[in-house]
Amino acid sequence: MRCKIGKIAVYLILVIGAFISLLPFLWMFLTSFKTPYEAVLIPPTWIPKNFVLYGYKRVLSQLNFLQYFKVSFTVVVLNIIGVLFTSILAAYAFSWLRFRGRETIFVSFLALMMIPIPVYVLPLFILVQKFGWVDTYMGLVVPWCVNVFSIFLLRQQFRSIPKDLYESAIMDGCSHLKFIWKILLPLSKPTLITIIIFNTIGAWNAFMWPLMVTISDKMRPIQVGLAYFAQGESTDYPALMAASSLAILPLILLFFIFQRYIIASYMRSGLKE
Repeated sequence: MRCKIGKIAVYLILVIGAFISLLPFLWMFLTSFKTPYEAVLIPPTWIPKNFVLYGYKRVLSQLNFLQYFKVSFTVVVLNIIGVLFTSILAAYAFSWLRFRGRETIFVSFLALMMIPIPVYVLPLFILVQKFGWVDTYMGLVVPWCVNVFSIFLLRQQFRSIPKDLYESAIMDGCSHLKFIWKILLPLSKPTLITIIIFNTIGAWNAFMWPLMVTISDKMRPIQVGLAYFAQGESTDYPALMAASSLAILPLILLFFIFQRYIIASYMRSGLKE
């Protein structure tokens, strides 16, 4: 009986915590359907008296939303391709190949995760400027094509695969690239999807770096475009909430579609040697 009461209490606390966490998003979504007058009423109303599309019409008519969406989508796709390419090869080298200083280099890679982005973002911007990549997709994508956490996740996944499988494949004449493509990647699907989801969220929500390297309106991703829109429409709350709702909608759909792969990744590959 005590065990059941304890489980009920834990689940109740988790449900309450989840509800509190979702309240700001619920408020944002409902406010996007209000009129400007109702959005500033005191006391505030949760449910709109009349659901209107004023905010969404204002966003689609005044904000270059489709262009911002296109830039963000392009950056996300290119970023994922670059991260997967570098992470797969680096993880394979750190897990299956033997060379001097392998563990030292890998630990050094992990140490880079502790360095905050503002420390190296200015030198990185200077390099991008010297290459002439300011206000281009190259400047938005190339500096972030290597992700240490993705390399770490894939390395842990690769190391969980029996070494006998690797040795048998090599003895049968299987090349390194063929072993990666035919054996490692199919066995690492949950981890790969987790990496895709995490990097999609990171690239879609990126703000500071795109703000630094973009000049023209046509190269601004969605988060930077929203910031400029919020600066000009700081009192039009339905439009601001509508723009924010549209910006996070792709991420919400992505999470609900692939959430089981995230759980499977931690269950199968884990964070163990």
